[in-house]
Amino acid sequence: MTESCEPHEPGTEPEVRLDTARLRVFANPVRVNVLTLLRQRGPSTASQIAAELGINPGSASYHLRRLAAGGLIVEEPHRGTGRERWWKSVHRQSIHDPADEPAHQHTAGRAYAHAVALACIERLERAAQEVPLLPTDWYEASFYSDFVLRLAPGDVERMRAELFEVISRYRAGETEAPASSVPVSLQLQAFPVPGTVELGAGEA
Repeated sequence: MTESCEPHEPGTEPEVRLDTARLRVFANPVRVNVLTLLRQRGPSTASQIAAELGINPGSASYHLRRLAAGGLIVEEPHRGTGRERWWKSVHRQSIHDPADEPAHQHTAGRAYAHAVALACIERLERAAQEVPLLPTDWYEASFYSDFVLRLAPGDVERMRAELFEVISRYRAGETEAPASSVPVSLQLQAFPVPGTVELGAGEA
């Protein structure tokens, strides 16, 4: 499972693999969306993030402090005046693979996965509100698809690897992207249709 990856800001590291402490920091969908916003838009203030996500500035400041304590964001030097603080992401992407996590990370890993799923829903809801106002070229290029396939866990793992390979090819061409390009949110989700899998079997 890979959490959002965005254009590489100067001074940021390519990726961070989430340990138990950072997984716990991420166990909140608002915090996931705050970091995603910093990776998409670049450095920002608590007030700007609050306005974008529809939360109050105090809440935005709290989540920024938690992300900073986890080493995921840092204060942007030489920006802001007075009490205004600018923050930026330290890494381009966060990586967590449940198949590789040690046993002591299971609880934190599941909480993180839950938060990421909820954060994706919130971002999709915000995108849906913009559909009626999209420029024609972006309206025609965008897609909101839902496929139901009959697959085993191994099939899903192979499909994930193939899809991530395609994404890597497009990322490699980012430096030659035309001037009309903008950050595009690509959500790839694969999970059993609710109600079709016996729950609790994975909790030993």
